Amino acid sequence: QVQLVESGGDLVQPGGSLRLSCTTSGINFSLYIMGWYRQVPGKQRELVASITSGAGTKYTDSVKGRFTISRDNAKNTVYLQMNSLRPEDTAVYYCSAQISQYAQIYWGKGTQVTVSS
Repeated sequence: QVQLVESGGDLVQPGGSLRLSCTTSGINFSLYIMGWYRQVPGKQRELVASITSGAGTKYTDSVKGRFTISRDNAKNTVYLQMNSLRPEDTAVYYCSAQISQYAQIYWGKGTQVTVSS
């Protein structure tokens, strides 16, 4: 039973910071590509950041310089550090895991991030 559980979503003011966590079970975590996606109602789910088993990272342009994805293989956990948050970052954030590109993607249930004053 593959399980991905996100935590850390909250209401935060513009310019603030949050750290999201995703703890996994049922997978050989160190071998998996991990990702963070976000989705707003009525819009397609967007890949925000990804990190490979070798710790190579990729970010969507709108978060470059503000967000950092990292992984702790000993804890089977991937993180998303979000700084300088903007209202347009408001979304449900989902954790993902896949053994390789084009493979099945496992999803968490999501955690709400709201950036508002």
